[in-house]
Amino acid sequence: MAAYEYVALDETGLEQKGMFEADSARQVRQILREKSWTPVTVESMMFSRQEHQAKGRLTYKRSIRTSELAILTRQLATLVQAAMPLEEVLFAVASQQEKLHLRNIILSVRSKVMEGYTLAQSMEAYPHIFPKMYIASVAAGEHSSYLDRVLQQLADFTEAKMQSKRLIQQAVIYPVILMVACIAIVSFLLGYVLPDIISVFMGSGQKLPPITLMLIEMSNWMQQYWPLLLAMLVLSVFAVRFLLNRPNIRYLWDKLLLDLPGIGKFTKSYNTSRFASTLSILTKSGITLVDGLNIAAQVVNNVVLKQTVERIGTRVSEGSSLNKAMLEAGYFPPLMQHMIANGEATGELDQMLERAATHQQQELSDKVALCLSLLEPMMLILMGAVVMTIVIAILLPVLNMNQLLS
Repeated sequence: MAAYEYVALDETGLEQKGMFEADSARQVRQILREKSWTPVTVESMMFSRQEHQAKGRLTYKRSIRTSELAILTRQLATLVQAAMPLEEVLFAVASQQEKLHLRNIILSVRSKVMEGYTLAQSMEAYPHIFPKMYIASVAAGEHSSYLDRVLQQLADFTEAKMQSKRLIQQAVIYPVILMVACIAIVSFLLGYVLPDIISVFMGSGQKLPPITLMLIEMSNWMQQYWPLLLAMLVLSVFAVRFLLNRPNIRYLWDKLLLDLPGIGKFTKSYNTSRFASTLSILTKSGITLVDGLNIAAQVVNNVVLKQTVERIGTRVSEGSSLNKAMLEAGYFPPLMQHMIANGEATGELDQMLERAATHQQQELSDKVALCLSLLEPMMLILMGAVVMTIVIAILLPVLNMNQLLS
């Protein structure tokens, strides 16, 4: 049986969507007609990604958040460890999903499992949901009959990845909110408040201080050119996104990020942490080191580091040790290299990779906390300085007028 997604009109004419498991699309239409529903579309959920693209569309191209994947993996791991049959596990997990598209995808995976496919093969139809590393680990777990352990490791990994993502968001959101608030306040003062106040002083004929004249010019410029400024801002965002999609420019940008003081260390910590975590879970799952390196390269966001990991994989396939190849690359922390060298010498590379990943994660957390502790007061000082400048520009003419009157 296969899974089919349908769109139909019920007896009252309302649109209904859902999924049925059936032998053919014709059988699904027959089921709908027996319910007195009118089928609109019935599509198989078993198409490969290439087949969907050949059709000009991808029905389930929506990806899921890391938190959703972490919860899904934890549910799978828990039920598989309870020795439940895999099709029952997938049905139980699907029934717990609130989002319709995710529930349908899991039921579609279950249908393929019931047809005789492995769980990894069934997940391959949805690469936007299950990453390559995820599928490779599941395949290794099924091959070694340790699927429960592998799913448990994947659950831990995705939860750690979710925590890393939250750390990055926490580091970015607060400064961005302060910056947007600062820009909004200054724009409001320059565009609406300052002109009305300054017009009083201009009418008095007194000589205005230079700082007040400067703000008047800025206010006039904003009132006249704010549509152009907004258009330039929007165009700049699209231009940056377009340029970063070009491989050569993306490479230069990522190289610059690695070379910048402060930002370079943060970028290295984030990417090397993801690399070590991914390689650790892959090697624990029984995947060879060379294949693990090739898969781990896909989770590295920085293009320069990604190409570096790919070169390391090539060097290892040629007979080099992992530690020596990483040492030649030059982008990895010394402590990680020492731990990997120790792991290769003692035959406990997977455990040392896990420890290295834990250490890198802790170091990343410390750097995020430090950035937050510095950015918050800096942004508050900047906002205070800007507002104080505007207040001084308004108060100086008032003080001068009082002196003239006295």
